[in-house]
Parts: sequence; C-alpha cells; structure tokens
Amino acid sequence: MLLEEVDLGELSKLEPGQRRARLERVIAHLVSREGVILSTSERNLLVRRVVDEAVGLGVLEPILADPTVSEIMINGYETIFVERSGRLEQWPGSFTSEEQLLQTIDRIVSTVNRRVDESSPMADARLPADARMPRGARVNVVLPPLSLNGPTVTIRLFPTAISLERLIEWGSVNRDIAELLRACVEARLNVVVSGGTGSGKTTLLNALSSFIAPSERIVTIEDAAELSLDQPHTIRLETRPPNVEGRGQVTIRDLVRNALRMRPDRIIVGECRGGEALDMLQAMNTGHEGSLTTVHANSPDDALARLETLSSMSDVEVPFHAIRDQVNSAIDVIIQLTRQSDGARRVVDASYVASRRQEEFDLVPLVTWDPVHVDEVARTKGRFVTHGAPPALRRRIVEAGATLPAFMEEP
Repeated sequence: MLLEEVDLGELSKLEPGQRRARLERVIAHLVSREGVILSTSERNLLVRRVVDEAVGLGVLEPILADPTVSEIMINGYETIFVERSGRLEQWPGSFTSEEQLLQTIDRIVSTVNRRVDESSPMADARLPADARMPRGARVNVVLPPLSLNGPTVTIRLFPTAISLERLIEWGSVNRDIAELLRACVEARLNVVVSGGTGSGKTTLLNALSSFIAPSERIVTIEDAAELSLDQPHTIRLETRPPNVEGRGQVTIRDLVRNALRMRPDRIIVGECRGGEALDMLQAMNTGHEGSLTTVHANSPDDALARLETLSSMSDVEVPFHAIRDQVNSAIDVIIQLTRQSDGARRVVDASYVASRRQEEFDLVPLVTWDPVHVDEVARTKGRFVTHGAPPALRRRIVEAGATLPAFMEEP
C-alpha cells in the first residue's frame, strides 16, 4: 500500500530525514484510512517499523540506535544477540523470514559496493559513519551453505574515542598505569597492546595515541579503520580485499612496507595477525620508535611468542633465532587487557621486555592486577599492584625528557 501511495522518483530526491518524515505521514494516513483501531503507542510502533523496513535496516534500526550496544550478532533470521556492557544477551526481536534478512544484508553490503551471494558467500566490509551509525561499523556476513544456521551477520560498532581519564573512572586502568602509558608514548617506546577478542585493545590504542605530539606524522594501518586520532598530521590507510576475480588485494603487509616510504614519525598497526609482524618489527628497529600495535594473546609471554610465530609466517626466510633478536630489540612494553567475568575490560598486566638479542624472553612486571575475590553477583574485585621499574627503563624515560611516573622513582 505504501508503494502505491508514493512517487519513488520524487522520494529519491529528498534528504534522508525528509524522506523518513514524508513516509511517516503517508503511513499514518494509510492507517487512519483503513480504520484500524490502534492505541497511540501501537500506531507509532507500526509507523516506525514500516518506515525502518522501507528506507532503513528494518529490525536492526532500534538496535543501532541503542548507544549501549557494541556488537550485533545475527544467527539466522530468528535469533539476534547483542553485546551490551561487555555481556551477551538475546535481543527480543527477530526478522520475520530469511528473505527479509537477506534483503537487509543486501542493503548493508551494497552501500560499500560489495556483493555476497552463493558464488561469494562471505563478505567483510566497513560501513562509514552516517546518521544511522554515527560510530561506523565493521560487518561480516556468512551465507549458507557455509553457515548451517542460515545467514549469519556480525556487526561490530566502532567505539567512540575514550580518554584515559574515562578509563580510570571505569576502573579499566588506575592512575599509575595511566602515567606509565603517558611516559612510554612520550619517551617513544614501542608498545604492544595484547588481549582477546572484545577486550578493548582498540579503545586503549586510541587513548594511547592522545599522548602523541601534534607535530608528529602518524600513519595508521588497519583492516577496518576503527582508530580515531585527533592529531592533525595523521594518514589513515586501510586494506582492500580482492575483487570478484580474485585480484587487487592490498594487505596490511603491503601497507606497512609502503608506510616506510611515507616519512612517518610513528606507525600504528591496528592488529598484527600475519607476516606483517616481521615488517612491523623491522620498522621499530630502523628508526620508527614509538610505534604502537595490537596482537591477540592471553598474556604478555604469549604475545611475544605469537609475534615470533607471526614473523616466521612471512615469505622472507629468516632464521628463528634472528626473529627472536628482532622481537627483543623492537618491543619495549606489553600491555595486557582482559574482559573479566563482570564484563569489565581491564589492564591486568603491564610488563617491560628486559631480554636482549637472542636471549629467552624476560618480562619484568611494572603494574599487575591482583583479584581478591568474586562476590555473589560475579563482580570482580581486586586492586592494581605496582612493582617499580628496572634502571634501564627509568633511564630511557628520563633521557627522552618524559616525566617519570611516581611509582617508578627510586626510593
């Protein structure tokens, strides 16, 4: 009935807000004309749902409008889960049919000129920020027969830039860790942020970047551009997947190599997950101090071992002992993040890499999280414990002209 009442050509010339307002008036008129008896709330809900289906993403619209939702997981048309405040919960609504879900998927991927169908059943895309998704989002789609649950969609809404002061308020870090991170960035130490999926690595990386001087030239390299830096001299690079013919792919490794020719003061790699780890280590060792990156790992020890393994996946034949040398020489500090049982993301370990050359990895803890107990509602309680700092680290911070954190000063 709505399609019969509106002129699609005229509608396409309107701005999104005007288009939505026009459709709301038409649908309200249709409901009145049909004589359907509805309460005011039912009427408003009906109007909104039809407009969402006509010009938006249907069922997803109210979820996208919820600022507390950080991730949306669609497991077939009948089941939708969301992540809110670090915890997963099932959304009460659902799609009415698989066809409706497929139509929504097509609208999502078509906005970035991607295609997903039986011949190409997987797609990964970044949606730019707009009125519907002011933060932007990364979308992954898997269709049958690869997905046995039906069409599966994962939408990760990019986090807004959060300062370290806000992270202190939330208990993710304390003042000692904040001062340590500031000193590391200002002293141009190479920092790796380690943690599992959804532990807050990108959020912390954004906060760390706030300590970089505005005069420095920064090159960021990501699979999907999530970082939001305020510095005026920032170059943002993003990978590109292959086209339908399997050509034209640009990987993180390609971008890291190219970034070295762009005269960067610092390189920030959103995540090392392959052979680009070797290029990143070499960049850190050849004049690009103060670079930042993240890696998926469960502890600082695992992070070093993973970087070693990822570097060996490069197409360059490098002896394993030489890779160990690169890791020890390049990485200065590892920050470990964990998403805990209460949903909180917290720094649980900040360690200095004291090993050199081809020695076994030697990590010196600077600040650690000591959990005391878990209460009856599973809210983790504990405290941050400082451990001082080795002389080599103190010397590097002081020589760089950065302020030494109070807990690192010699008694």
